[in-house]
Amino acid sequence: MPRPTLNDIARQVGFSKNTVSLALRGDPQIPEVTRERIRRVADEVGYQPNAIVSHLMAQLRASRTTRLQAKLALVNANRDPDAFRTHPTIPTYVDGCESRAAKLGYSFDRFWLHDPTLNASRWLRILLTRGIKGLVLVGLMDTNHLPDELRGVWEQLPTVVTGVRTRDPALSFCSVDHHNLALMAFERAAALGYRRPGLVLDDVIDALVERRFSAGYFTGQRTLPRAQHIPIFSEVAAAQQDPARFHAWLKRYEPDVVFTLYNNVLSWLKAAGRRVPQDLGVIQLEWRSTRPEIAGLNQHNFVTGEAAVDMVVSQIHNNETGVQEFPRATLIGATWVDGPSVREQRAGASEAPAKRRKKAQKETVKM
Repeated sequence: MPRPTLNDIARQVGFSKNTVSLALRGDPQIPEVTRERIRRVADEVGYQPNAIVSHLMAQLRASRTTRLQAKLALVNANRDPDAFRTHPTIPTYVDGCESRAAKLGYSFDRFWLHDPTLNASRWLRILLTRGIKGLVLVGLMDTNHLPDELRGVWEQLPTVVTGVRTRDPALSFCSVDHHNLALMAFERAAALGYRRPGLVLDDVIDALVERRFSAGYFTGQRTLPRAQHIPIFSEVAAAQQDPARFHAWLKRYEPDVVFTLYNNVLSWLKAAGRRVPQDLGVIQLEWRSTRPEIAGLNQHNFVTGEAAVDMVVSQIHNNETGVQEFPRATLIGATWVDGPSVREQRAGASEAPAKRRKKAQKETVKM
């Protein structure tokens, strides 16, 4: 018995073959009632798409680099409407998204998630009018909850988030592997001979990534004697106004290397009279090419942006929306970038830094 075709379904429902194809792919151009009717008939006749043909069509779409198939929405989810241009790290995600979209034959229209003039119905009207097939959200920095009033957008269109995992609804996302990144920093520091690592990280950021930064840090601490375990300095926002808070933590726990996301830690250390790397090392958990003198982990945000586009295009091809029963996660591995903010520790460097400084001061007095 020949397998049912799109033409068979089209004859039964009274629509064109193209309309049937769009409906079975969940295209929002086709009314929901019509889509449901066509899907029901397809199920009744036992229609199954040809996997080989689908694969060939995907390859064909990917090869059309000079002709745009459709549009995607690149949504700035940051509170700052200019974050795509002014933020220190978000533009790299954007570059990755746009590069990959162009290779796949898509273009982007840009939106701001917090635009006060857009409610869910207006979002959908604009997206559908422009023929936008899916959304990529970039720049969530202070929350992993999306606006409740826009839920209808993710429920109707393919949507992927970069950087963090959202909750209620949980959407598919792509980000660096934060746990592995923090553990890599710990392991790299240990290989250099550091024995008292300390983590400087705002609690808001750690909560945003579901404590994966601190989990990797605590996992690394388990390789050290308990006496060398240093608690996280999480009062970063307060220390911006009053660095004495950081100085008190530094004096009390005497780390010999600091892991952080914040380059202004260097100025705090300088104000405390600490030299980098002579007195302690600094490892940046989000290495930036603009500060090559700071060793750290490259999170490859460009690759994250590329992968997010691949994910949303896959949702489009598979008739999926942003809100799914089983959201998917793609984790990007970080890589180490060396720099002069750390150095190999000599024998005896494991003694407390304060003790070493006092010894150096005594030797200077004797001279």
